[in-house]
Amino acid sequence: MSVEPRVEGGAVVTGGGSGIGAALAHRLSAAGAQVGVLDRDGDAAQRVADEVGGLALVVDVADSAAFEDALRTADRELGGLRRLVNNAGVGNLKALEAYTDAEVDLIWRVNVSGTYWGLRAAAPLVRAAGGGSIVNVASVSGVRPTRGEAPYAAAKAAVVALSAAAALEWAPDIRVNCVSPGFVRTPLNELLAAEDGWRATIEEGTPMARVGTPDDVADLVQFLLSERAGYLTGQNVVLDGGSMLTSAQMDPVLRDLLGRFG
Repeated sequence: MSVEPRVEGGAVVTGGGSGIGAALAHRLSAAGAQVGVLDRDGDAAQRVADEVGGLALVVDVADSAAFEDALRTADRELGGLRRLVNNAGVGNLKALEAYTDAEVDLIWRVNVSGTYWGLRAAAPLVRAAGGGSIVNVASVSGVRPTRGEAPYAAAKAAVVALSAAAALEWAPDIRVNCVSPGFVRTPLNELLAAEDGWRATIEEGTPMARVGTPDDVADLVQFLLSERAGYLTGQNVVLDGGSMLTSAQMDPVLRDLLGRFG
């Protein structure tokens, strides 16, 4: 695994206990950062923190006060907060009219409010540390909405807008960018990745002819956080293997899933 470009200083990854977040924690640590692994699953956060020699921060990003306290702790313990990756997110798969109020509220609070609270709390800390970079993880669903994910798609579109607004207000001290992955093989997506018919459909709808990996996301986020991206802010980078160039990579799979479970 390449460790270039360097990413130095204190860096917090939310949702860092598994999947993309864990890959990010490992990558940033290897690239020189002092990493805070923030997750609501304390065991998962501690496991990854132990692996990277970092700091475990146990908190739910849907709790604004607790999230702010955690970032202040990271700032103190890591010698200054220079970088934040708002990666924590939740979703669901149902017909639009089948979502309950509680389900929609959770999706919105974690994906949108959690990202907003992270941005708001991190900004003064990053400025005090001399400036830095923030990356918010959205989704290709926020750019091209997908069947069965209406609240999630809307939430991720809001994350893209939040990223651009923050970049505009905080330049030049803090760069803010957004990453919108397509289908990435993580523990949450094993149902889709494990079934040959669905996997083949996804791969056939992707010009790069494979599904994404957490390391693909880590490659991009590492670059965006580094000084190599020093003139890049306010952007949403779609990382989907080219699937948006085709008609609808995931639609046949999601139509099948909704028919079974929705």
